[in-house]
Formats: sequence, structure tokens, C-alpha cells
Amino acid sequence: MFLPFFEELRRHRVPTSLREFLDFLAALRAGLVTYDVDAFYHVARTALVKDERHIDRFDQAFAAAFRGVEAIPDAAVVEAMDLPEDWLRKMAEKHLSPEERAGIEAMGGFDKLMETLRARLKEQQARHQGGSKWIGTAGTSPFGAYGYNPEGVRIGQDGSRHRRAIKVWDKREFRDFEDDREIGTRNIKVALKRLRRWARDGAHEELDLPSTIRATASNGYLDVKTRPERRNAVRVLLFLDVGGSMDDHVKVVSDLFSAARSEFRHLEQVYFHNCLYEGVWRDNSRRWTEQVPTWDILRTYGPEWRCIFVGDAAMSPYEIAMPGGANEHWNAEAGHVWLARARDQWPAHLWINPVQETAWGYTQSTQMVQEIFGADRMVPMTLDGLTRGMKLLT
Repeated sequence: MFLPFFEELRRHRVPTSLREFLDFLAALRAGLVTYDVDAFYHVARTALVKDERHIDRFDQAFAAAFRGVEAIPDAAVVEAMDLPEDWLRKMAEKHLSPEERAGIEAMGGFDKLMETLRARLKEQQARHQGGSKWIGTAGTSPFGAYGYNPEGVRIGQDGSRHRRAIKVWDKREFRDFEDDREIGTRNIKVALKRLRRWARDGAHEELDLPSTIRATASNGYLDVKTRPERRNAVRVLLFLDVGGSMDDHVKVVSDLFSAARSEFRHLEQVYFHNCLYEGVWRDNSRRWTEQVPTWDILRTYGPEWRCIFVGDAAMSPYEIAMPGGANEHWNAEAGHVWLARARDQWPAHLWINPVQETAWGYTQSTQMVQEIFGADRMVPMTLDGLTRGMKLLT
């Protein structure tokens, strides 16, 4: 009966193999879930989805395959269904106010409501649209979807309409994991985890089991060996563009910075406006009084650091090409000179652009930055873009 679900997964481009589908069926045969749609959803997702980028597609396939009870195949399946009374009572207590529970008495009490639901599940053989009796859609029956009844059990509806249903059977929860979508902090962490270089340094706090076994066997007594914890040793230097057109991207850049701060033990950040010049700053409130010479940054952080610029690269071409082209001060050297110095100082460099990639060709300054850094060294701030960028920095 789950073959249509497997077909929906393939239709929605979820790369699920037959082996994974058999594992999913084995989990169901083992009785891991019973009468719990949320648990069924999570078991299915655990068995069938191996990459977080495909969660949104899985949600769509799941909703399409299990739209509701209107697609029950035959009477044998209907008669086999049983709704545990304890579960139904708990869901009623959870979702209904005292006034709403009192209103159920108008139908003859909660027992009468559940008895009627069981009876109609056994009687109904096909999908029903409208009306006030059958389980279906857009009606006033207490059982179904897209209708209205203050005493209802919602079955097969995408979301709450009147917030009166006892149980929500199907809803999408994850919508921001597609490759080409702008992303939030959690998704950024998924992408940044691909930039790792493990090393062991610091205090010896972790049990070294292989060395302990060897030493114990050699010495004839328990000889516990420890070692430093394995940590991500990648060093990241962030150049963050602030002000002007970047005001439109404050949230997504903040998400990126928050994710990077949690993922990298060695992270330093400085700020610039539009293009890199002779000075940067670490505190935006003191950008005019406490600037750091860019030469100091170039001398302080060696070529082993990963250098990441974050900005929309949208500015006047003169800000890149000409001395004195900066819009806030007189710059003795053109912006492209400083960008080239950064590129040469840090061979592992990257420019992350929060603007959609399809729009880059319409901005001359964006194309100029791509020429300086390399076309493949500018990536969009999407999950796919960050994944590509992290591979370049590895």
C-alpha cells in the first residue's frame, strides 16, 4: 500500500533508493509507530531522506501521498483501522478549550463523536466533497477537511482554517532547504560544516581507546591514555560589507555571521563599505574613530587563513577602478588594487553575494569583482552556493 508513496518521492525528485524504502517498510513491520502521524512522518523521513536539502521535497511528497482518509483503498483497510480511545481523549484535552469540550455534548458527548467517526470510516468507500455527514472536504461534517464544524476531527487538510480541529494530520514544517533558496542560520551551518580540517590540540581530555588497549596489553595492567579533543582547525577571516544597499540584506548576513561564529573556533571579522580600501573597522559604531589599516590585516593573518568577503558588490564602477572613487573618503589607491592584494594574500578566498545570481550580469561592478576574484569565486548566498564555496575553500 506504500508504493504510491514511493512513486510520489520519485516524482518530487527525492533520491530514495529501493534499499531505503525496504528499511522504511521494515520499521513499520517492527511496530515503531502506531496511531501517530507525527511519529510516522519522522520515521519515514529518517529512513528515506539522507540529505537535508531534500526535506522540503519530501514534505511535498508526503503531503501528496497521505492527503487524508478520502483515499482509503477498500473496506478491509477501513475495518482494520482503530483509533485508540486514550489517544483520542488526550488529543481532545490538548486541542479543545473547556467551552469547546462542553459544546461536544451537543452531539451526545465525546464517546458519541468517536463512535460516529468509526462508523463513517467503515461506511465510506470513496472521496466526498461537501455535505454534513461523510468524511470529506469543504463541508460541515465533524470529520474531514476544509469545512467548518466546531466539534470536528480534521483529516487530510494542509493547515488549520478555524483552529477547531482535534488532530492535524498533515502539514509541511520545513520549507527552506532547497538548493536555490536564501537560507537561515540552521541551513548555513549545514553548508559551513563542509569546511573542516580536523586537528588535535590543547589539553589531553579525550580517552584514546586504541592507545589504551595497546598500552594495557603491553604493560599487563590498565594503562589509560588520553589525547586532545579533535577540533576544527580551519581559520576564517570575514570581510563584511555594511551600509548602503547592504541594508536590504542585514538579516541574512547576520544569520551567516551567527552560523560561522558557532562553527569555527578561529574566526575573525572586519567591516568595509562597498569596496576594500586602506582601512577597515571591527566596530561599526566606531568606524570613523578606530579604523584598522588594511596593511595590518594583511600582515597579521597568514596565507593559511580562509578569506571570505560578504557583500552585494553593487557600487559605482569608479569605486573599484579609480583613485578617489570611494563615495565616503578620498582613497589614494583604487579599490581593485586592495582587492587584488587580498586575493594574493589569501589563495583560499571567496566572495558570497546575497543578491540572486541571475541579477549579477546587470551590475557592472559585480562583473568587475568577479574578474578580480575569479568567476567561480563568487557564489550566491543559497545552500547550493555555500556548498560550492566551501568546496573551493577546502
